[in-house]
Amino acid sequence: MKVAIIGYGVVGSGVYEILKKNAKGIARRAGLELEVGYVLDIRDFPDHPEKEIFVKDFNIILNDPDVSVVVETMGGIRFAYEYTKAALESGKSVVTSNKELVAAHGHEFFALAEEHGCRYLYEASVGGGIPIIRPLAHCLAGNEIESVSGIINGTTNYILTKMFKNGQTYESALKEAQELGYAEKDPTADVDGHDVCRKISILASLCLGKRVDSNNVPTAGIRSITVEDVSYAAILSSSIKLVGYASFKDGKAGVFVSPMMIPKCNPLAGIDYVNNGIMVKGNMVGECMFYGPGAGKLPTASAVVGDIIDIAKNSAYIPEFAWTVPDEPATFDPAEIESKFFVRVRPRGEDAVRAEFGDVKFISGVSDVGFVTDVMSEKEIDRRLKKVSGFVSKIRMYQ
Repeated sequence: MKVAIIGYGVVGSGVYEILKKNAKGIARRAGLELEVGYVLDIRDFPDHPEKEIFVKDFNIILNDPDVSVVVETMGGIRFAYEYTKAALESGKSVVTSNKELVAAHGHEFFALAEEHGCRYLYEASVGGGIPIIRPLAHCLAGNEIESVSGIINGTTNYILTKMFKNGQTYESALKEAQELGYAEKDPTADVDGHDVCRKISILASLCLGKRVDSNNVPTAGIRSITVEDVSYAAILSSSIKLVGYASFKDGKAGVFVSPMMIPKCNPLAGIDYVNNGIMVKGNMVGECMFYGPGAGKLPTASAVVGDIIDIAKNSAYIPEFAWTVPDEPATFDPAEIESKFFVRVRPRGEDAVRAEFGDVKFISGVSDVGFVTDVMSEKEIDRRLKKVSGFVSKIRMYQ
């Protein structure tokens, strides 16, 4: 089976490496040999051992009837969208690691794949090398999924780990992450939660079979997390992690992205540095956790190659990985989801707190006090906090 790779960056070069290095084992599992026929990139690679397979014109790939699978690892939206659409319309299956593209246009590509009898697969778009898309579609298919949540961004997890383990400020931990290559020069997509938003929207869409538009998911990042928050979390035997969270009921999803306090007894609390972890709760299986490297050249490329092998076994369209655009909204307001909250207020606000939240136990901090609420919705806590003077911040607690 002839494969074309679009984009020879970190992931694309990893896909090439795995297909070459593990060729015999892959052929045995796929039932046929996989050949890299083309690599599309705007750059030249004159020293590459197979420099003759590099091309700059996508039409060369599109017009070769022997190319069965196009691997899109170029990232971004504009050209990735055009090339993916053209490939599917020509009956070529597409495998991608591009979470931005899947979140924005996955529903269109599934429809095209069905129309033209091919496949669109995206295991590598969430969790890097962690298997999560296929387990949700296959292994847990007998369950009604009640919730999916997790730590699915290595950059923010690295920063928060450094703040907890080393007592660093957000600013110093971010600078270190940038120096090590874990964070981009412009870290906005990571630290403001946009990356997590796209990934949790993909997982929620897969679980529902209906598109969850990432543009409608309330999203908060980690810029506001302080060393004081870290100190309070330690007192409460908890960690703070940036979590993508989706809860399902009555055929709809409540989805949000937010920093959360996770108790140390929960396995998600111990996931540190650039690792990712995803918790799935099914009504029959209970809780399952998927853990591993959430990014990186070979882990992500490993997930891509797994999808290629899947297509080698069955290239015809199947609906299990797809979702459609619903006639009515697929989501409910996540502010209805109940949990405990950790709240910080100025010391002079204690009386107002007791009036609204009862006889809470206060924890003294450097310049304020904190307390943990009973279980309630975010709508309810926001209503009560409007009556509390000296409110500083609140963090949802994971449960």
